[in-house]
Amino acid sequence: MAKKKEETINLENILFKCRDHLRQARNSGSFFEKRDMMLTLVFLRFIGEKFDDGIEKLRQKLIEEGLDPDDPDIQAAFFEDATFTDDTYYLPVEARWSTIINTPAPQLNVALDTALSSIAATNKQLKGCFIEGTFTSRNLAPNDIKKVVDEVNKISHKAFGEEKDLIGRVYEYFLKEFAVNATKEEGEYYTPHDVVQLIAAMIEPFDGTLYDPCCGSGGMFIQSADLIKSKQGDISRINIYGQEKEPATYRLAKMNLALRGLSHNLGDEADSTFTHDLHKGINFDYIMANPPFNLKSWYDSALENDARWADYSTPPDSNANYAWILHILSHLKSKGVAGFLLANGALNDDVAQNIRQKLIENDKVEAIIILPRELFITTDISVTLWILNQDKKGGNYHGRELRNRSGEVLFMDLRTWTENAVKGEQKKKVRLDEEQIKKAADIYHTWQNVGTNGANYAVPELYRSVKVWNKDLTPEEMQNNVNTIESCNFTLTPSKYIEFIDHDLEIDYESEMKRIQAEMRDIVNAEKNSQKMLQDAFGGIGYEIN
Repeated sequence: MAKKKEETINLENILFKCRDHLRQARNSGSFFEKRDMMLTLVFLRFIGEKFDDGIEKLRQKLIEEGLDPDDPDIQAAFFEDATFTDDTYYLPVEARWSTIINTPAPQLNVALDTALSSIAATNKQLKGCFIEGTFTSRNLAPNDIKKVVDEVNKISHKAFGEEKDLIGRVYEYFLKEFAVNATKEEGEYYTPHDVVQLIAAMIEPFDGTLYDPCCGSGGMFIQSADLIKSKQGDISRINIYGQEKEPATYRLAKMNLALRGLSHNLGDEADSTFTHDLHKGINFDYIMANPPFNLKSWYDSALENDARWADYSTPPDSNANYAWILHILSHLKSKGVAGFLLANGALNDDVAQNIRQKLIENDKVEAIIILPRELFITTDISVTLWILNQDKKGGNYHGRELRNRSGEVLFMDLRTWTENAVKGEQKKKVRLDEEQIKKAADIYHTWQNVGTNGANYAVPELYRSVKVWNKDLTPEEMQNNVNTIESCNFTLTPSKYIEFIDHDLEIDYESEMKRIQAEMRDIVNAEKNSQKMLQDAFGGIGYEIN
């Protein structure tokens, strides 16, 4: 008998099984209800494991101090209401994963909701991260809920990366696997780790206030926090603000940030950033965002004279791209910087041309970076990273001396950076590796830095610094018909400015034609030989075909 192949334990396999169990289970609800159940279970598993780790560390510390952690008096003094100095939360017995996993299947639904109620009652920061009564309201059959809980028990931040956005990875999986149509309709896109790292590496949100007007599951904050910790180690120097429209995703973001011990203000409720700006009047040092691409049905008549676009014009109601841009701009401090993603159509959208032109004339656009296709799991469209800067006049920025970049915009085209394929995906997907992210950030930062001449800052097929105004061109540039943004009717499409080489001109036609001639000679001779063999064969049997 053949030996059974050992199953590989990874996050995708576990979630695939959970998805199948929930699909087959009665009363498991809609896509969103299935997703919420899974995310809540992962939350309980995650917070439970961190509690167990915290208790174990506490035991070891007591032993090192010569105390017996199993002594009843020590237990009462240190363990019955333990406090932790990191982002570990104390959990009552009924809320611990060890209690849940050992609960008999018929009592699991009640035990899970008891855990949620207990957490909400004892941890104010975690209240609002989930819906109490989630499991008893669905009331999955004992066998079904037990199967799912047993699978979730295999998820460990030790195995799958404590430093990464584990909750976000689960969220991404269910966006991808459960309902592709729902993700398009609802505009939900999880921003991949490498894309967030690229934005953060560019704008360097290392201190002050950081805002995301459509924060989703909070992945931008989680992954930016990782970068901040790696650079300076002090996450307390950044204050997080955000807003999210979808109630389930809002709860998820609160869950995610609370688990990471990140202080945050997401407002008191889930609501539309456009119709109910929860942070109205507050300006921020940094803004990072991945708004829903080409969002329709965003407009409300009450927004016609909104202060956010009073200095420009009302964005078109057919597409929210420029509404997001103006909203972001309205929340930037006088020296604030924003990095956000938009679909490529916003670069030359005729309907919003007047807004784009004024943004450029007001010198708010600093850099435009087209990214490779296939970076996202939930969409394969090509997207652009926009960087807005309220102050391009120069000065000190995180220890770098910046030159005056007024009247200049940096264009980059990274569409050829597709060599890093992601393995194990059902569809083609690529990622940007650390070296590529550093290279892109270095191109941008070098362009900003004192000592760089923007007029000569270009590499064909990769990047180019471009002047906004025709009047700023030198006589030599005018003679060479150098493009400005004004001369290109204020389009921001990088291909209008970055030099692309006609590689056909590099061909040595004389040697290439000799090579082709030799190949054709061989083909013609081979055909002649075949024809002669055919004629000889028919002639041999008395049927000439000459």
